Amino acid sequence: MRDAPPYRRMMPLLMRTRNESAVYFEQRIDATAALARLEAERARGKKLTFLHLVLHALGQMLAERPRLNRFVSGGRLWQRRGIWVSFSAKKAFRDDAPIVVVKRRLDPAQALDQMVAELSGELDEARSDRQSPTDKEVSLLLRLPHFLLSLAIGLARWLDSHGLMPLAMLRHDPFYASVFVANLGSLKIDAAYHHLYEYGTIPLFVTIGRFEDAVVAGPDGPVVTKRVVLKWSFDERTEDGLYCAAALEILRRHLEDPAVIGTVRTAG
Repeated sequence: MRDAPPYRRMMPLLMRTRNESAVYFEQRIDATAALARLEAERARGKKLTFLHLVLHALGQMLAERPRLNRFVSGGRLWQRRGIWVSFSAKKAFRDDAPIVVVKRRLDPAQALDQMVAELSGELDEARSDRQSPTDKEVSLLLRLPHFLLSLAIGLARWLDSHGLMPLAMLRHDPFYASVFVANLGSLKIDAAYHHLYEYGTIPLFVTIGRFEDAVVAGPDGPVVTKRVVLKWSFDERTEDGLYCAAALEILRRHLEDPAVIGTVRTAG
């Protein structure tokens, strides 16, 4: 990003790591409209979840606010081509069940129903006994002696910082994405602030908490409704807080406004 303001281009040199540059933010979402949409879709036999709504909203948010889809690598600021999301899921609801990570490209013009259908297939594949390309690569690397494995990872970091990492190594790597999502609410626990990964290029991490009761003021007195808390970790070297706050308001609209939930960005 050679046309970025000078102070923005200097920040990666002054703050060398993502966690040194991390800003944390809690966002409370009124889940009333989202839950009504989920109930209506399930009544029609569709397997729609709140995670699907969040992923779809993230695609709209990053399309409308593209400067949030940047990352720092090698002390320089870069604009990402395409919107990519990584998210984790348990293979089964057991303590000993492994976690799988899915990475996919988000198309802001893709309808919600189509995205859900494709995600269902990808999750079924990830939860099966078949190894993913990433699992195969990791299994191969783990056969190396520890010192060779450390050297290989160090080489990968060096190649990445100089823009020389082969595309084939990045295509399936979940640490190279626009945003990472962890749906802790599906495990019935609250959202938590998560560190940013130093490996890879992810500048945004969001955790989704469980639904909780909230008391709000209504025309006839207090009303009990549902809300959900999202907790964000953000690499402030990519963009300033005002731009980021405006982006989160776009996401809020796509999760709270019944007329906007599940809609796609229109040209212009």
